[in-house]
Amino acid sequence: MKRYPNKQTGFIIVAAVVAAFVFFSFKGDERNFQLARNIDVFTSIIKELDMLYVDTINPDKTIRRGIDAMLGSLDPYTVYYPEEDRSELEQMIKGSYGGIGSLITYDVKRQRSVIAEPYEGMPAQRAGLKAGDILLEIDGRDLKGKNNSQVSEMLRGQVNTAFKLTVERLGTKEPLTFDIIRKSIELPTVPYYGVVGNNTGYINLNSFSGKPAKAFKQAFLDLKKNKGIASLVIDLRNNGGGLLEEAVEIANCFVPRGKVIVTTQGKQKQTGNTYKTQREPIDTEIPIAILVNGETASSSEILAGALQDLDRAVIVGIRTFGKGLVQTPASLPYGGTLKITTAKYYIPSGRCIQAINYNDRNEDGNAGRIPDSLTTVFHTVAGREVRDGGGISPDRIVKQERLPNILYYLVNDNLIFNYATQFCLKHPAIAPAEQFTLTDANYNDFKETVKEAGFSYDRQSEKVLKNLKETAEFEGYMEAAAEEFKALEKKLAHNLERDLDYFAKDIKRMIAYEIVKRYYYQRGSIIEQLKDDDDLREALKVLGNPEEYKSILSTASGRTSA
Repeated sequence: MKRYPNKQTGFIIVAAVVAAFVFFSFKGDERNFQLARNIDVFTSIIKELDMLYVDTINPDKTIRRGIDAMLGSLDPYTVYYPEEDRSELEQMIKGSYGGIGSLITYDVKRQRSVIAEPYEGMPAQRAGLKAGDILLEIDGRDLKGKNNSQVSEMLRGQVNTAFKLTVERLGTKEPLTFDIIRKSIELPTVPYYGVVGNNTGYINLNSFSGKPAKAFKQAFLDLKKNKGIASLVIDLRNNGGGLLEEAVEIANCFVPRGKVIVTTQGKQKQTGNTYKTQREPIDTEIPIAILVNGETASSSEILAGALQDLDRAVIVGIRTFGKGLVQTPASLPYGGTLKITTAKYYIPSGRCIQAINYNDRNEDGNAGRIPDSLTTVFHTVAGREVRDGGGISPDRIVKQERLPNILYYLVNDNLIFNYATQFCLKHPAIAPAEQFTLTDANYNDFKETVKEAGFSYDRQSEKVLKNLKETAEFEGYMEAAAEEFKALEKKLAHNLERDLDYFAKDIKRMIAYEIVKRYYYQRGSIIEQLKDDDDLREALKVLGNPEEYKSILSTASGRTSA
């Protein structure tokens, strides 16, 4: 009986042949000898395990763990995608996938996934699914106990394939079944743009996957020609990046042709490249402010950093993530792909903004941020000092408001989410997103819902007081301080009513955000967020003062906090 090699056997044979070739071709080279030796050891271990291990090993799982561990020692962006996971990689690159177009969350108590946010115009929304719908079955298969990843995989699939989705909806006695056809889901890269403040344009850019440059140009031209804006805010907060070329295209809207925006340099000559603006710009004079935060990364940092280095925009917010590494997909046998870090990118001043040195790890194996003391000074075109090694530091730093502890638990226990679901049942329509406000009566209703749910949460003050008492007892101070501790315990006693009133502003903002999103989707949620936005307020302040704007972009200016 003939036995044909399976994938794993084929892999071992190929690896062994490669190892032998490398060994005999480069045995005089110590490094290549070490490489060949270790490949030989690895394939031998797999072969021995397969033949002798007491239990039958799963080759896919065992080898995959080895691959993941090897790549994990490098950086988090070098990742192996087997053939069955290629759709995930394609989604990252193209910004699209086959599915229903909805975020899902997980209800721990029910052990079921729940529709968190159907995207406007996508199959989920068109079919009639609503936030709060509890997913029961897909084509008759019970979803109870399946995690979000498993359910998401079942919801996705080939474009134009159909399935039946059964859900439970609050206020409806019987389960509802929807016939849904999967479509290519390509989320808008510019979910909202409009006019804010005194004649200032605002563009929210949430990704550099797909074709964001085209959408951005259309938004900017509309604001410029039809709205007559005099200045512009570009919102890159929480934008994790994407295609480098798209960042160059957007920068070209404001920078003359022939300007270097970014340069890549790697170990191989072919990984090095210089990206210049290729077209005539749309507007080289309009004042620009760019909003950034700690989740602004990669291509977002290229755009923000390049316009900062060219003294073309004022950066507002907090320091960005600091991802200055370039990834390139490499094809592997059996349909797999390796997304591999091949180069670092350098913006016009010559600095690389990579914040973590993965090549120099601590004794515990963790990679640390490059300390400020080891960063190097570079200069913008106008001579302003900027530094490498730690993301993009804003020209105007805005102190970030700390959210109260109670809000975390209200969100985590789905109390705000569930209240918004109940609100929608009682209110078929609400005022436009720009005009909507959560009334005191609405908030009192929410407070009653929280109390009826028996809500409780861990308070840091109680934990700290408990630790202090234990320390005082251990060190012999407890007896003398007993009365003071009793008085402090009384003052810090748990009072839910007091906490809900004291932190009402933050809680009401989160409730309003969740409610508006139900009626006006992603666009509405952005409008609601901008109503009380410290970063936007600072950007408008700078753009509204031409002298201050020019001063920031001159050599005499320094970074200040707002």
